[in-house]
Amino acid sequence: MSLSETRTLEMWKEEVMSGTKKVALIGWDPDVVDYNKWPDLTAEKLMASLEADRSKLNELGYEATLLFIEDADTAYDAVSQALAKSTYDCVLIGAGVRAVPEHFLVFECLVNAVHQSAPQAKICFNTNPTDTAEAVQRWVSSLG
Repeated sequence: MSLSETRTLEMWKEEVMSGTKKVALIGWDPDVVDYNKWPDLTAEKLMASLEADRSKLNELGYEATLLFIEDADTAYDAVSQALAKSTYDCVLIGAGVRAVPEHFLVFECLVNAVHQSAPQAKICFNTNPTDTAEAVQRWVSSLG
């Protein structure tokens, strides 16, 4: 049984509302994704999914922010600068960066940007846009 199955939504809300936790969700800007690999996906569908993830986290009591990267050359600086503007409890690097082999070096770059700019943050990973809240909850609930 997964962690998300053992706790009710109300339990999560109670834990989270005792101190709002800030979460950064890092991924590709939907306008720069190569959709040839995912023919059923469009920029509009991806953005709607990302917004749904953000909204779900916010409904659970987290303060979630989407941080988009546009290319490999600017990813490190963009994420470092965004993370420096606020203190995050958890940073999620999305599967669109992490799970696509040709983005391996971008993923590595982002992990180091998070390590450098948000050393206090837990790092988590989703497997797809629908399990983002569960990925965050695995780590944020352990922050006490």
